[in-house]
Amino acid sequence: MHTRNHKRLIAAAAAGALLAGSLALASPALAEPVDSTDVRVTVDIEEVKEPGVLAMSIAGSSVALAEDGSTLLVRQFVGTLPTVTVTDTRTADEVPEGAAWAVLGSATNFVGSSGQDPISAGHLGWKPRLVDGGDSGLVSEGEEVVTVLDEPTQPGNNVGLTDQELLVSTFDSGAVAGDAYSVDAGLFLRTPADVAAGSYTSTLTLSLFE
Repeated sequence: MHTRNHKRLIAAAAAGALLAGSLALASPALAEPVDSTDVRVTVDIEEVKEPGVLAMSIAGSSVALAEDGSTLLVRQFVGTLPTVTVTDTRTADEVPEGAAWAVLGSATNFVGSSGQDPISAGHLGWKPRLVDGGDSGLVSEGEEVVTVLDEPTQPGNNVGLTDQELLVSTFDSGAVAGDAYSVDAGLFLRTPADVAAGSYTSTLTLSLFE
């Protein structure tokens, strides 16, 4: 075969192969399915359940005492403890068997801003008051604590807030779980009449125990 004719036949064959290849690539896009079926996909997503907690919050971080009810022998300064709320978001099953909770408070000595002699925490007393104890009757406020200048109103309670004194408590955590309870207290500082003038500061620490 003549060389030129042989090259033409090869070129024509190659072109035919390219044409056939392009038709073969395009044909799947034009094809119709013989049959089709839908598959429904579902999932159940459960709510994330965090365990409940027992916590305490206080409506304020300070209280200023003002003079009221002083006598010739004793000066008295009074105020109200910001409302303390105990919240228990646990279920009864999450509470340890036999558990009980309580909020206790104690104060530091009153320190003078100008070098005055300190006033001991024994001169600060309180009278807790239950604001919201729920319906169970199982949450109760603590007893009054009077100062070292007072006669006791309960056996041995004229000590002031020098140690951990009871503000509010329950003896059955499980029975009162899932609710919130609040309490405040009347505060009173009683000092001798000759107490040095000036500003004084004490820190009252409240702690929740179970």
